[in-house]
Amino acid sequence: MAVNYVPSVSRFEIALRFSFVSLCLTFGFAASFAQTPTSTPPTQVVEDVDNRPERVRTDLVTLTLTVTDIYGRYVSGLSKTAFTVFDNGQEQEITYFSDTDAPVSLGILFDVSDSMTGTKISKARKALERFINTSHPSDEYFLIAFNNRAQLLLDRTRDGEAVLQKLTLVQPKNNTALYDACYLGIEKVTRGAHQKKAMLIISDGQDNSSRYNFGEVRRLLKESDVVVYAVGIMDGRDSGSMEGMQGQAFLDELTSVTGGKAFYPATDVEMDEIFERIALELRHQYSIGYTPKDFEPNGKWHKVKVRVKPPRGLPRLTVRNREGYYATPMTNYK
Repeated sequence: MAVNYVPSVSRFEIALRFSFVSLCLTFGFAASFAQTPTSTPPTQVVEDVDNRPERVRTDLVTLTLTVTDIYGRYVSGLSKTAFTVFDNGQEQEITYFSDTDAPVSLGILFDVSDSMTGTKISKARKALERFINTSHPSDEYFLIAFNNRAQLLLDRTRDGEAVLQKLTLVQPKNNTALYDACYLGIEKVTRGAHQKKAMLIISDGQDNSSRYNFGEVRRLLKESDVVVYAVGIMDGRDSGSMEGMQGQAFLDELTSVTGGKAFYPATDVEMDEIFERIALELRHQYSIGYTPKDFEPNGKWHKVKVRVKPPRGLPRLTVRNREGYYATPMTNYK
């Protein structure tokens, strides 16, 4: 079997720092998204007369998996038999499998509050350009900027240059409505054209101006199929402060339970490499699907565990995916 390794974009290991602060929040999340499968896709998207997508209910559970080796390199070329899925502890039959480099509908949530003053915002813009240049050419973008309110700057575009140009026109000011931005981002991305859906949060994670609270955002995420990545833009003022710890705890939890990642670059070079790493990860993932045995749409939470068995002679591999899902009918979008 030919197993391929995708070289790391960094000359040093970019490590994920999961720091669940006990005084902050402990919560869960469910999000699923799938790359374009080689067999029948799990969710049929139908365009109505207003050209708005409608989701059709299905009992098929979809998972997007990121597989890495002990050095953090992405591993491609694995077969379906390398994966085993457990739903509430019960082994499931994988009914479709794909490792296609599929485009994604991506919500970019860009913090333009007072906390992004100085060089923070300009460095983040520059790094985002590297992300867009590395992304799939057919990716679809939704750009949301937020300070004391969340504002949709671009709705459903494949023009990465237009995204960057929009961000040159905004200046940081006012408070931070990150939860509102997440709510708007989920709402937009779930209506995206591509089956694979994700959000990229560029912020320090702090919130002091939202109408929605974290519990409401968490609930919406559990009912959606969006995976979340975050780049924490922090400086010396944020490190060790209560606000900084809360912001990092929010980003850590939101990303880890969705199967995504949170990164906290310490240097400009590391920030550029992290953005490129996220773009590469989105392009080197597996998509699997299964119909749970004895499935009942009773609204209960199902915990999902995926194991990956490396081919003979290869070292231990790590698989990352969402933690579970609610057994509820798919929501129709009108």
